Amino acid sequence: MATETKLPVTKTTTSPAPAGEPWRPFQALKSEIDQIFDDFGNGFWNRPFRSLARLERDFSKSIAAPAVDVAESEKAYEITAELPGLDEKNIDVKLVNDGLTIRGEKKEETEEKKKDYYVSERRYGSFERYFTLPDGVNVDKIEATFKNGVLKVVLPKTEEAQKPAKTINVKAA
Repeated sequence: MATETKLPVTKTTTSPAPAGEPWRPFQALKSEIDQIFDDFGNGFWNRPFRSLARLERDFSKSIAAPAVDVAESEKAYEITAELPGLDEKNIDVKLVNDGLTIRGEKKEETEEKKKDYYVSERRYGSFERYFTLPDGVNVDKIEATFKNGVLKVVLPKTEEAQKPAKTINVKAA
């Protein structure tokens, strides 16, 4: 049975990457498909697997950033991410300025030897998610746990942030 593992949350003072170039996850796929069609009239049938093999290799380089659930309670914010196939040693949680970064990397290698064939495959990929922290988070008490492929990061609120909102009565003038 898997046990809960506490991950270290490290603090760094580097600034997040500039937002200059937009993220284009399908740009490599589009380029490869365009190349396949370009090759189609230029002797494509003489080398049918060249472009497709390169397409598969490039497409498998990165894994999609996991979907996360963010919830707020009276005392804390919780970020939960499902990370199947990852170990806690492949997950990095860092505080950077006013934000929290979750990074992960997956390395998978398989090898199969049979009487009449041999197959060796390697897949690598990584992801990164960045969250801007709301005001009132006690950054010294942030905890991250990993259990059964699920990462849970608890961002406790400060005492001031936990106070209930004060209602102001509106009077007629």
